[in-house]
Amino acid sequence: MPTPILEVEDLAVEFLTDHGWVRVVDGVSFSLAAGETLGLVGESGSGKTVTSLSVMQLIPRPPGRIAGGRIRFDGRDLARLPEPELEDLRGNEIAMVFQESMTSLNPAFTIGDQIGEVVRRHRGLSRKAARERAVEVLDLVQIPHPRERLGAYPHEFSGGMRQRAAIAMALACEPKLLIADEPTTALDVTVQAQVLDLLRNLQDRFGMAILFVTHNLGVVADICDRVAVMYAGRIVEHADVFDLFERPRHPYTEGLLQAMPQLGERGKRLAAIPGTPPMPWEMPDGCRFHPRCPYAERACADQDVTLIDLDGARQSRCRRVHELTLAGAE
Repeated sequence: MPTPILEVEDLAVEFLTDHGWVRVVDGVSFSLAAGETLGLVGESGSGKTVTSLSVMQLIPRPPGRIAGGRIRFDGRDLARLPEPELEDLRGNEIAMVFQESMTSLNPAFTIGDQIGEVVRRHRGLSRKAARERAVEVLDLVQIPHPRERLGAYPHEFSGGMRQRAAIAMALACEPKLLIADEPTTALDVTVQAQVLDLLRNLQDRFGMAILFVTHNLGVVADICDRVAVMYAGRIVEHADVFDLFERPRHPYTEGLLQAMPQLGERGKRLAAIPGTPPMPWEMPDGCRFHPRCPYAERACADQDVTLIDLDGARQSRCRRVHELTLAGAE
């Protein structure tokens, strides 16, 4: 196995609420090697974004805190690094692309100024050299006439163009790790496919690792090598992407796959997982998915379940994993 560039071990994140300190990420572990893409998948509120923000050490304190675990990047424990060192790391060795580009791009500054600021801060380039680097990365993400677009403001770009500009800014210093937090959610399917192709090509060029956060399993199938499925703050299944689609080993994963629209099934009612995810301060005892699980037994509500190692490459948090035959994507 290649040496991981990112190792997250038993991560726990809490937020102070009216119900006291509430744990929203509980015991999450995964690793990621250079040139590899890991998908973090789950419904809204499952803890995906909080996990990715924890890697960047961007959890607001207060009201949040990392309550346990380790996050090691390239041999360094990020939770122990002082803020000045983290500032040197962010945007340089680790970069992030957010779901809505208008939240990561400043509307008061031109695209060229914002990309130039990144490389001047981390690479010490002159203003002229930073401007040339901005032209290079805009051209790299296939924005037409990049030199002419340097003076444009974010609102003058379309949604797809803004997301490309956000990716350009993230890649300006050629990071070792790119965290993409639902970067295609607000885009139409054609632009979404273009952005995914762009990320694949840039990954091949730079050899960077990608942590891809999404709720869209179709996107996962297109870009990811491995998948970690999250539910109620925990990873419930971890597998290679092909194995996960071919044969899920957790009922929640099966429910997500069955809820995907299928080609040639026009007019057919989509399957749905009954119920709703629990609130962080109302986690059920035992398996957290058991109130919504069609295969649940009494013991599922009584006994907590750890991740069960199936064959070295797969893990599942289901006590009935060896007796259930679950359906994959058709």
